[in-house]
Amino acid sequence: MSGPLVVVGDVLLDVDVEGTTTRLCPDAPAPVLDVERERVRPGGAGLAALLAARDGDEVVLVTALGDDAAAQRLRALLSPVVTLVALPDAHGTREKVRVRAGGTSLVRLDRGGPGAPDASGAAERLREVLAGAGAVLVSDYGGGTTSLPEVRAALQERPHGVPLVWDPHPRGAAPVPGATLVTPNADEAQRLGGPLDDLPAAPLAAAEARAAALVRRWRAGAVAVTLGARGALLSYGQGTPVVAPAPFAAHGDSCGAGDRFATAAAQSLAHGGGLSDALTHAVATAAAFVAAGGAASVEVRDEPSGAPAAAPPAGTAPAPGTAAPGTSTPEDVARRVRAAVGAGGTVVATGGCFDLLHAGHVATLRAARALGDALVVCLNSDASVSRLKGPTRPLVTAGDRARVLEALECVDAVVVFDEDTPEAVLDRLRPDVWAKGGDYADVALPESDLVRSWGGQPVVLPYLDGRSTTGLVTRITSGAPR
Repeated sequence: MSGPLVVVGDVLLDVDVEGTTTRLCPDAPAPVLDVERERVRPGGAGLAALLAARDGDEVVLVTALGDDAAAQRLRALLSPVVTLVALPDAHGTREKVRVRAGGTSLVRLDRGGPGAPDASGAAERLREVLAGAGAVLVSDYGGGTTSLPEVRAALQERPHGVPLVWDPHPRGAAPVPGATLVTPNADEAQRLGGPLDDLPAAPLAAAEARAAALVRRWRAGAVAVTLGARGALLSYGQGTPVVAPAPFAAHGDSCGAGDRFATAAAQSLAHGGGLSDALTHAVATAAAFVAAGGAASVEVRDEPSGAPAAAPPAGTAPAPGTAAPGTSTPEDVARRVRAAVGAGGTVVATGGCFDLLHAGHVATLRAARALGDALVVCLNSDASVSRLKGPTRPLVTAGDRARVLEALECVDAVVVFDEDTPEAVLDRLRPDVWAKGGDYADVALPESDLVRSWGGQPVVLPYLDGRSTTGLVTRITSGAPR
């Protein structure tokens, strides 16, 4: 990416008040919440900017902030990780407070708004920021920032070739003409598109019809309608749409999933990916984000001198163009797999390079999966393979190796690690069984003591003799019969 990701839009302060409820009020049939903790984070465009920054991108956030306590907290949350270009807002900063018990929202309290942002004195600064952008993400939350003439003019004057992803809002402004990609969810597409004559009854066909109509209305390059657990549909306004299914069923808090989707799409385009790659990448990243707990899992501290909390970010984005494997941190994968197998289920892990998938690999993977209820493959990264196998390896990149593995019925998840050995990733996954294929008879596995430290069981699996990637490469290059 040649310049920073510039996020333009409406920011708000999100607060989750969490606790337990075991009784009702004596004066009304309302639950009493015993508060256990309070989580505070940026919302709207602020969440999008924070997620992108935690993925390692340089981020500039252009937004409106009032002169109030909520704005002070947002500055403390965002300033350590993004460059903040703040426009004045006479109506104050919006704040949303969710009161939650057992992962369920009981009520939401909204403060502040509607917004009254003012960019009249910032036109030159806006043009300067957008002129140096590697990509632009507009995160519209109906606060008025995207309606400002100065903002819209600067967005349209951005340099040729700089991708613009627009995440719309029913109360916001229409995308500027020429947006690369617009990303409404199904409900937003229906509300923004209005009634259509002869709308198909089938959900995918209906989404395609609305997306195509919005492409033409907004004069956009493409529209991606997100469909929750079913993934997303991409339309160019004509021709056959592209559908990217979700790589797995993500069960969790979907709050912030749209921000995660739009941010991931913008990042993929910024790094040179095409629209189809961006769609696949965004769907996988959003699914991992939801599985990890959604926006509620984003830990930040707002002490004035504080940096973001050290906890790994939820739904961390993979390299552009990769799919779900590698999208999640090991902790994300562990939570998702544990939730899938349920209490008492057995999680099995195995590892390797899997450079050219062959019958020996498949036999080992099937045998490993038969030992439990879910199988996680720990996959050596490209750099790790090169150090282990030599400079001519790998033959297949980690993203593609992971895609092939996750396509196997016996594999439930893949996590990529960069070290030479899997100890670090195993310590974060903590599987019940660690299975290795190969000739380890009467030899202790190097990871045995670590796996046993949390009660796990290391095992060795039978393998098919004579099958190896090195052997395949030798036969291919020598022309020897197979």
